[in-house]
Amino acid sequence: MTARHTYLGIETGATHTTVLVADEAGRPVDRFELGPANVLLSTDGELERFFREIKSRAGDVSAIGAGMAGLRNEHDKRRVDAIARQVWPDTPFHATNDLETALAAAGEWPAEIEARVLLLSGTGSCAYGRGAAGQVVQFGGRGHILGDRGSACDIALGALRAIVYQFDLEGSFSPLGNAVLAALQLNEPDELIPWTQEAEKHEIAALAVTVFRKAEDGDALAEKVLRDAADKLADMAVHCAERLSRKGKPVQFVLAGSVLLKQPAFAAAVGRRLHGQWEGCHVVKLEGEGVLGALALARTLPPAEKNAASATTPAGSGNQEAGPLIALSQMASAPTEWRNPRTMELDTMPLADAIGLLIGENVAAVEALEPHVGDLEWLIGRTVEAFQRGCRLFYVGAGTSGRLGVLDASECPPTFRVPPDLVQGIIAGGRRALWSAVEGAEDQEAEGAEAVRFRGVGEGDVILGIAASGRTPYVWGALEEGRRLGAVTALLAFHPGLQVPDAHRPDRLILVNTGPEPLTGSTRMKAGTATKVFLNALTTLAMVHTGKVRGNLMIDLNPSNTKLRDRAVRLVTELVSCDAETARRALEESGWVVRDAVERLSENCSGGL
Repeated sequence: MTARHTYLGIETGATHTTVLVADEAGRPVDRFELGPANVLLSTDGELERFFREIKSRAGDVSAIGAGMAGLRNEHDKRRVDAIARQVWPDTPFHATNDLETALAAAGEWPAEIEARVLLLSGTGSCAYGRGAAGQVVQFGGRGHILGDRGSACDIALGALRAIVYQFDLEGSFSPLGNAVLAALQLNEPDELIPWTQEAEKHEIAALAVTVFRKAEDGDALAEKVLRDAADKLADMAVHCAERLSRKGKPVQFVLAGSVLLKQPAFAAAVGRRLHGQWEGCHVVKLEGEGVLGALALARTLPPAEKNAASATTPAGSGNQEAGPLIALSQMASAPTEWRNPRTMELDTMPLADAIGLLIGENVAAVEALEPHVGDLEWLIGRTVEAFQRGCRLFYVGAGTSGRLGVLDASECPPTFRVPPDLVQGIIAGGRRALWSAVEGAEDQEAEGAEAVRFRGVGEGDVILGIAASGRTPYVWGALEEGRRLGAVTALLAFHPGLQVPDAHRPDRLILVNTGPEPLTGSTRMKAGTATKVFLNALTTLAMVHTGKVRGNLMIDLNPSNTKLRDRAVRLVTELVSCDAETARRALEESGWVVRDAVERLSENCSGGL
């Protein structure tokens, strides 16, 4: 029997990676997505782990084509090829930049044109052209500091500059500025300064959605920003075409990237500019995904014969991951997914009764923690041991669970004067997930593992995964990687019947039964309340047992504002039995370190530490 071949196409980008496996006829066999990957921004080790993740899910294939963001020259190609050979030693592999594969995805070359220019505007931007004789020209694509003209990032930065300039000019903040602050959960214009200094490129680019929305509403400032962006894109594409053909000769401009494909009015504006600057041009939108170009590249390579036999079954049927560690079918048995019989008429009962009912439900959620005092005692003990050895505590969660972990971690430095990395929150989807949903983030098991590695988790650290249903793949990826790295691991979930394979059980399963939620499945309610109480108790008592509290006083409080300085004065007067003026003077002389002020005064006043 003739062996069947399967081909693998990989398309990496600034926001995500698409992987497609197809048979000899080009029919899809498997498809999945991973996180972003950029050759320039990734280490060799990161790229190797990325390729191994793809291999584990795609199985054996006959040839591989990859279009990779950040691959700009032959040195980059040789580097990627060398890494790929470590992962697929006997499989033909060819990598090029993601622009070439996107251009290939545009289909057959029209007979009448002399050049084809891909104009891409997404998170970043560039123009990439190929002439009929095979010559290649690229404009842009160098990131938001050196390039990205007319990209989502450039649009967002243009809007930010415009709103603060108008604010300085007129003394009033524009409607576009109002919308930007709301999108970023900021309260006043000067807060934009630290945000822009800390924000990642994709976070800045996400603001472009706000600009487009305001332009649709007729906001003049947003419209001007978009006109400027359209001018930049058309200018870049025309200059690229001029390097490949003479004016007036037929050139095809292919529009690609999320900005041009998801914003039709903006794409039309760019198209009008191109027609105005290049007579007789053809402007089309990229219909096929860039990964199809990568797959087409793979199918031009001679297939690996040793892989042909294994390719008689669909790729990945034997080697890819079996899916999430905890099956989706277990969700049905989670009490948090059941309907609560006490709230069946929540929408019609008197408001006062509904308020009392919700308060009572939250009280019951807290009481549900009482049978788990032993679990909490064990976890506090492990955390104290970690702190005493110079190790750390990590919370990992998605959605509400992740936000509560980040919240508790963020409150430890001011409350106990500990370094910010002692207790850390890791949330699926990263910083943006703190205030808005990041679609699919919780389903990325590999990204949970990657986050743990990048945070430097090691032996002796403690990882507490928080997952209301107990299923969240991101959390399990973090726990599994934490176990591999030697960390102490525990899971807090609200699914008492959760079944976890023995080979994957963390050091402690803490399965709390808070019962059905008042709103079916809304675990921000009872499960969220119980999580907040659990985490408060964990860090508070861990700090108590590492000497951060005297009685019930925060002797290592960080008095970073007027209110806390007043509290620090009262703390010192309580601890040393001195008057407020003496306490304040000692605190000023001690740099507002409560412990040092107490030690300074303890020789002359009663009490002390």
